[in-house]
Amino acid sequence: MDEYREKRKRLVERLRDEFGLSDDVVKAMIEVPRHLFVPPHYRGEAYNDYPLPIGHGQTISAPHMVAIMCNLLDLKRGMRVLEIGTGTGYHAAVVSRIVGDEGLVVTVERIAELAERAREVYQTLGYRNIRVVVGDGSRGYEEEAPYDRIYVTASAPKIPDKLLFQLKPGGKLLIPVGDFIQYLYIVEKDEYGQITKKNWGAVRFVPLVGEEGFED
Repeated sequence: MDEYREKRKRLVERLRDEFGLSDDVVKAMIEVPRHLFVPPHYRGEAYNDYPLPIGHGQTISAPHMVAIMCNLLDLKRGMRVLEIGTGTGYHAAVVSRIVGDEGLVVTVERIAELAERAREVYQTLGYRNIRVVVGDGSRGYEEEAPYDRIYVTASAPKIPDKLLFQLKPGGKLLIPVGDFIQYLYIVEKDEYGQITKKNWGAVRFVPLVGEEGFED
């Protein structure tokens, strides 16, 4: 029995009303047990709407940020999605429920311990449409490219060229850009490969470390 389900449902319903979430996002966020993706001593805070530390100087994003990003991505069943920055794996888990078993989520994490922890939770939950890769997320993951959607859960100094290259024509990329001051950009590639960018607004994320990110 999931003792946290009612807390989770109340949180997600409030986020739905506040941010106009799609039914798919609401259903996925109610299904995914966020408390399993936070360190055990923070489980009592799992359904409060703020980030939580997960070790290694990283955080799990606040539920509202996960909800907003999933909503902005306009995810559909069967999509191939690339996530940069697995963390504990919660965000990718939500995305995986939206794209369904016929879809695929590839998530790249540079910290091996976090990647392994995420794999273990996915195995426990029976989520089989997520592939966890340890590596430099700023380079993307060419092996499974191109992707219908790409999103980044850390702030980059600029939009990495390799991520743009791995995005399908007609695809969408969501990425925070900036150092002290950060903005979330919605990047779209049209059928001819032309790129358009829209600034959604100010956000706060940990830095993206890597070849096309910040130095560690």
